[in-house]
Amino acid sequence: MTLHRTTTSRTSLGRLKKAAALGLAVAGLGLTATASVQAQNVDVPGTIKWTIPFGVGGGTDVWARFFAPWLSEHTPGQPTIMIDNVPGGGSINGSNLFAMRAKSDGSDWLGASASTQYPAMLGDKRVRYDYSAWTPILATPTGGVVYAQASLGEDSESALASLLEQPVKLAVQSHTGLELPILIALDMLGVEVQAVSGMQSRGEGRLAFERGEADIDFQTTSAYLSSVAPLVESGRAVPLFSLGVLNDEGEIERDPAFPDLPTFGEVYEAVHGEAPSGTANDAYEKFFASGFTLQKLIMVPKDTPEALVETYREAALEFIDTEEFKQEADAQLGPYTPIVGDIVRQHLEDAMSLDDATREWLVDWLSSKHGASI
Repeated sequence: MTLHRTTTSRTSLGRLKKAAALGLAVAGLGLTATASVQAQNVDVPGTIKWTIPFGVGGGTDVWARFFAPWLSEHTPGQPTIMIDNVPGGGSINGSNLFAMRAKSDGSDWLGASASTQYPAMLGDKRVRYDYSAWTPILATPTGGVVYAQASLGEDSESALASLLEQPVKLAVQSHTGLELPILIALDMLGVEVQAVSGMQSRGEGRLAFERGEADIDFQTTSAYLSSVAPLVESGRAVPLFSLGVLNDEGEIERDPAFPDLPTFGEVYEAVHGEAPSGTANDAYEKFFASGFTLQKLIMVPKDTPEALVETYREAALEFIDTEEFKQEADAQLGPYTPIVGDIVRQHLEDAMSLDDATREWLVDWLSSKHGASI
């Protein structure tokens, strides 16, 4: 296991801006009442090991290396933040190791993601970690857009009408991966989807769409803006809806990156004449929240002293509100703001609380609709 030291230089940040773009969903900044005054004498560890349960160069690794210098610089004592990449099992291996070995003195952080949340929610037998045993520091969500081949219609309304009349193909990495809420949403709309699995990345799914092998596709905000927007501008793709963003009250609103695109809920209401509800919608909202609103998280063991937790949160609040950070982050984060503090905990607890009835519905639905299992 190799520790990769992260430098705090702005030169490094400049290079990182050329790395894969990160999308973060907008949300309010919330802190507990005790966070209004940062503890002045808190004992911050000199070195913090930040476990990233993915390989070097992946999206979560790039995300961590972007934030590490800022967090180091604004935390009292400017601790050295060491990125420890522990790949395997789609983030399960490294997360299991963190759950077993992480110390509660503030020197151990975990970089969790949708790939960490989903297996825990679905009851994957490989999971040995429990989100209730961790406390969130910061979350950086993303948005997403579902789009269709222009041959299906010249605008979103006509394209959607075509989708409701014929089976369509969607290239996915996994039925239980980031595509899961998309599959649920399309099924709720009444679209008959053949999900072709085995894609190595969402980018590979987009290429299948560009080759005409898939009728519809979805991409997260950064990938959509960089790779799909040109397809829309050239008349080769038609956007259908965005996933939206979650506000502080837990309500889904239009994505500020796509203010002219309706959310899934708006499209559902236009098709069915009423707002979405029921077990399927409950499942959609929870997987949307845990996979997009809370796509990447900094977590610490729950027994970490509250003073340290609030110190780390204060450090994040200090830099994300600066003009320098906003300028550095613009290409990386888009029109979104990281979530810091207690509002993250509230969203996380709600998203991860998947009851047995909803989980059983998912098992039956995946089997009957897609021949897939959890």
